[in-house]
Amino acid sequence: LSAGHKVEIRNPKRGDQKDVLDQAITNAREALARRMAERGTQRQLLEGVARVFGLDAPPERIEVYDNSHIQGAAPIGAMIVAGTDGFIKNSYRKFNIRTEGAAGDDFAMMREVMSRRFGRALKENPERDEEHWPDLVLIDGGQGQLEVVRQVLAELGLDDIAIVGIAKGPDRDAGRERFFLPGKPPFSLEPRDPVLYFLQRLRDEAHRFAIGTHRTRRAAAITRSALDEVPGIGAGRKRALLHHFGSARAVAVATLEDIKAVPGISDALARKIHEHFRGGQ
Repeated sequence: LSAGHKVEIRNPKRGDQKDVLDQAITNAREALARRMAERGTQRQLLEGVARVFGLDAPPERIEVYDNSHIQGAAPIGAMIVAGTDGFIKNSYRKFNIRTEGAAGDDFAMMREVMSRRFGRALKENPERDEEHWPDLVLIDGGQGQLEVVRQVLAELGLDDIAIVGIAKGPDRDAGRERFFLPGKPPFSLEPRDPVLYFLQRLRDEAHRFAIGTHRTRRAAAITRSALDEVPGIGAGRKRALLHHFGSARAVAVATLEDIKAVPGISDALARKIHEHFRGGQ
């Protein structure tokens, strides 16, 4: 087909345009997944998952894990859950990474997430007779991530839980995903296999939840500043200072007289702020 005019094709790698492109791809994939679902019910797709991964029965609960951070900042782990009726959003969970030195280390982050998730599950339900135990754990990652998960589950005595890693293929192309199972060579599914679309949708939902959670945490961290460390400054006075000076850095280098000029800041508080940033001098 001809558009009748020059068409510019862009492939952004970062920034807002990349976010728009990623969202468009996700929307298209979800629309395609819905269309594929018309040819096969959720139950049939779960039966396909069991067939592809060699499970004894269709999984009733699938947990999918992903990590998110930007150069180690505000690292989080995310878990989404899917079952016979689709996504179970009230079971989604986020993990603020606590392990020192784990930020930016995807393997260490995954180890912490798995240890916390399943360590707590064992403590709360050692008999494993409740519904919150997964039949399948799907990891957004390859062989290295999978091995970390396998080790954690083995240490907890939970090596009977099926685990699978899903990694994008060359150039991170969707549709060329490779699947990793313990003790087996990686493999791919046919590009038009409905099970592949289903698994992509699970992976994309985990990624969406992880990115959204990370952005929320990062935004909260950005709103915190050095002003929070000054005793006596509440939210209102903090806003007044930032509005007047433009940034916490500008407040830190301001003169005492400049700080006194801010509406709502008393002379005593201005002196306290001034001394705080000058080490009491």
